[in-house]
Amino acid sequence: MKFVRTLVLLPTVVAASLLAACTKPPAAEGTAIRNVTVIDAVHGVREAQTVVFNGDEIIAVGAATDELPAVAEEIDGSGRYLIPGLWDMHVHLTYDPAFTPSMPASFLYYGITSVRDTGGMVENLQPVIADMRAEGAHAPRVWWSGPLQDGGLVVYDGESRPLIGHTNPSPDAARASVAALADAGADFIKIYELVRPEVFDALAAAARERKLPIAAHVPLSMTAMQAGPDVDSMEHLRNVELACASNAAELHEERLAIMAAADNISGYELRSSLHTLQRLPAIARYDATRCANVINSLAGTIQVPTLRLNSLAVQSPFPRTDWPAAVALLPAEPAASWTETGENWDQNERSRSTEFGAWSLKLVADMNNAGVPIGAGTDTPIAYAAPGYSLHSELEMLVRAGLSPQQALAAATVRPAQFFGLENEMGSIEPGKRADLLLLNANPLESIANTRRIDTVVSRGRVMSHDYLLSKLQEAVKRP
Repeated sequence: MKFVRTLVLLPTVVAASLLAACTKPPAAEGTAIRNVTVIDAVHGVREAQTVVFNGDEIIAVGAATDELPAVAEEIDGSGRYLIPGLWDMHVHLTYDPAFTPSMPASFLYYGITSVRDTGGMVENLQPVIADMRAEGAHAPRVWWSGPLQDGGLVVYDGESRPLIGHTNPSPDAARASVAALADAGADFIKIYELVRPEVFDALAAAARERKLPIAAHVPLSMTAMQAGPDVDSMEHLRNVELACASNAAELHEERLAIMAAADNISGYELRSSLHTLQRLPAIARYDATRCANVINSLAGTIQVPTLRLNSLAVQSPFPRTDWPAAVALLPAEPAASWTETGENWDQNERSRSTEFGAWSLKLVADMNNAGVPIGAGTDTPIAYAAPGYSLHSELEMLVRAGLSPQQALAAATVRPAQFFGLENEMGSIEPGKRADLLLLNANPLESIANTRRIDTVVSRGRVMSHDYLLSKLQEAVKRP
């Protein structure tokens, strides 16, 4: 009889359980960083804020006293500063295979949540990109261009230099190159220095047809005023010095004649010889009025000056007190080589010219004062650019050039988003934006060096302490 009663009552129990499940409020989700000072280049400083994100989306930003959505996790932001995750706009993930495996972890450790790869062979890049974009990867977001689109001669041809360049001897070849890159999934293209004007035009037109943004050096056969307005970003300030010289036309004619007569010379040797021959003489003939016209022609083109590279003779990383710790987080082979270079650096200091570095700093100041957009990039890992670490050095050099700390932050947050047309998704801290965030222990507006004072990194909504990221980096470089 007892058995029968159980059978009769069971449906009633099940119904009650289902009703309770339907009326129970959903479990809280997401994370809140409470009572934090929020700083970005769009909204400035907002004190005593709470920022709520769920997955890869910021869902609320408001005063700490406001009633905001319930969350599963809370982080106390008292006395701390929240900025958008940083970008490095100029990296080469596959340039030196010794660095490639540990680069993603290194970027995240230093708060770099997005990178723009500006040159590598498609077959080398694609597996790296796939790993970085895989679900759960410890890696920044990544956008890539494929190889440098060069001319009949190629600077980075795998002989003189690592193979990261591609030949485009004709406009038809240029159009085919862009089509192949678009089909391979490239996010933008990079035009290099040995293309002829007609090949440059073909590359640019094909990229526009495919809706691919364009990064470029100013080709040696063209001027900054010719090429700059037709691209979305210019790298390294390269060849702008020629356009700013009082004898620019004469220097350009000399350059064209040398290029036309070049025979039995590599692309790298040709490019380097022209820079060696003309760069410092052009700077010596700097014409302020002429340069102002050049700068005005670039008002719509993001400049990625890589000041930490251009000004290496002015400010090298080797004397910095934090440099040994940074080198200790590099793979063993480059760490040993860079340490040896640093030990011998002072012995060669007098032989290094500082004119180009000083001119680069002045040019960036003039560009910034004229309203030309400045982007932050490093050329990692070329010329002692430690992945991630060097971006903070670049921010410091931008401030040294005359940008305010807030403008320097814009260079590493807003400008990269603008290059890709992602202003509505990235670059500032507000609802609807992606959850890439950097929690700092000191105010970056008081000193831009405080971007190094990292407490927590949020990448694609994943919250990671700095200590945790250190362990992942040590694992990636196989260091104890």
